Amino acid sequence: MSVKITRNAAKVIKKELDKEENKGLALKVFITHAHGDHAHYGLDLAKASDKDHVVSTDKEIDVIIDPNEPLLDGVKIDYLYFPEEGFVITNPSKGNHGDH
Repeated sequence: MSVKITRNAAKVIKKELDKEENKGLALKVFITHAHGDHAHYGLDLAKASDKDHVVSTDKEIDVIIDPNEPLLDGVKIDYLYFPEEGFVITNPSKGNHGDH
């Protein structure tokens, strides 16, 4: 399983992970709603459970995902500043490129 984090997203995530209250936590990506051949995603900070899979990324950020959710394999986490500031999570490997 793979997860891609863009440079913009990595900056924001690392800043959050470096906070004292978040020590020992990792980024978790999950599905908030799935329909048809794609899903909508959410982010949280959490500790990995025995059921989770931890993926290492090239941005030195570990990401917790559910290994039983095929729509999580290949997710891309980006952070945009325009038109609205915030995270955008898609899965290009599954044909999910965002808005629909």
